Formats: sequence, C-alpha cells, structure tokens
Amino acid sequence: MDFELHDLPDDEIRRLAGLYGPLGAAVRELIDAAIRTEVDDDTIRETTTQISELAATLRTKQIDGAFGVRYNSNGVGMAWGNAVIGLANGIAPPLTLSYPPEGGSRAEFTLGAPYEGPPGCVHGGISMMVLDAILGSAAARDEKAAYTGTITVRFLRPTLLFTPLTATAKVTERSGRKKIVQGSIADQHGDTVIAEGVFILPKESNARPLTSVDGSAGSSG
Repeated sequence: MDFELHDLPDDEIRRLAGLYGPLGAAVRELIDAAIRTEVDDDTIRETTTQISELAATLRTKQIDGAFGVRYNSNGVGMAWGNAVIGLANGIAPPLTLSYPPEGGSRAEFTLGAPYEGPPGCVHGGISMMVLDAILGSAAARDEKAAYTGTITVRFLRPTLLFTPLTATAKVTERSGRKKIVQGSIADQHGDTVIAEGVFILPKESNARPLTSVDGSAGSSG
C-alpha cells in the first residue's frame, strides 16, 4: 500500500497527463464501440487483429505489476491506474472529480454501454464503485487519504445509461480518526442511489494528502 515518490516537476506530470488521458479515453471509446458494433464479420476479424497488434506495441515497454499511486514532492498525485478515476484506465468510468468551495466533492458524468446491468440501466456494482470514489474523495479532501471502512447503499430507482448524472458527497460527522460521509448519484429528476460511508484515517502511514494535476484535492481510492 505504498505511495511512490517520483522526482517529476508539475509541468512534466501535466505533459504526461496530456498523453495518457487521451489514450485512456480512446480505449474507453473502443470498449463502447466493441459492445455496440454491428459491422460485418470480416471487419470484426480485421479489427481484432489490429487491436492485438496495438496491445503488443504498448507492451514492448511496460512496468511490472500495477501502476500504484505516485506523487511528486509538491504532493501532485498520479493515481492513473485507479479503477474509478484513473485517467489512463480505459475501463474506469469517465469521472472528473471537482471540489466545490462549500466543501465535499462532486462529479458530473454519463455512463455508456460498458456499464450496463439491467437492460438500459447502470449496473448496481458500478454505482457502488462510483459512490465509494466520491465519498472517499470527500473524506480525504482536508488531509491525508482516508480508507473505506463500510458503505451502506440504498437503491431508490434505476440509474439510466446515456443520461447525464451527478454524484456528490460531503462529510457529515467526525469522531477521532473516523469520518461519516454521505453522498448520492442523481439524474435530472433527483437521487437514484444514496450512500453513507465510514472512512478511517490511518494511524501511521505514508498516505499523502495528494492533489491532482489541476490543483484540486485527491483521494487514494
């Protein structure tokens, strides 16, 4: 669970984000296209070969194991492999976290075909994953990263695919190292899923109070 210090200036992290962010977004588009395509058989076979060749090219130089959470001496974080907010992760939902002046955290997003559960609806596990991220980012906003203890989720009604969604969260209670955070996912008609989580600040840890490349606060996930 180590956070790795990398001796990179902020400008270099921004440059790399400008490379890996579009790559992750392109892979996400590819996944969506693969699910929804109805092209002819030969085109599918040809495209499959091309994708395999591209993957082999990217693997000619790669790290061992997972990406981890990296940061520089200014606390700028690079959680780019994160399953929910990793900008280089093509399977991560297209979330961009923001931090309103009044506190808490927020994300506006739309979920497409790769995140389907019931027909036309977001999979409940995806909703839980998004809420874990948004609640965790609110818990970690003011200090070191907090880790998920428990999350209780209540599904009010289906969350639809291809519909603009907003996830929000805020800390509602604090006791020692424990924080209670409440949040929700909502569409234009109101909440679809609500959640309450208990997040724990570690006693002794090298977990960092990270910021993103745009200067906003971040979470360890």
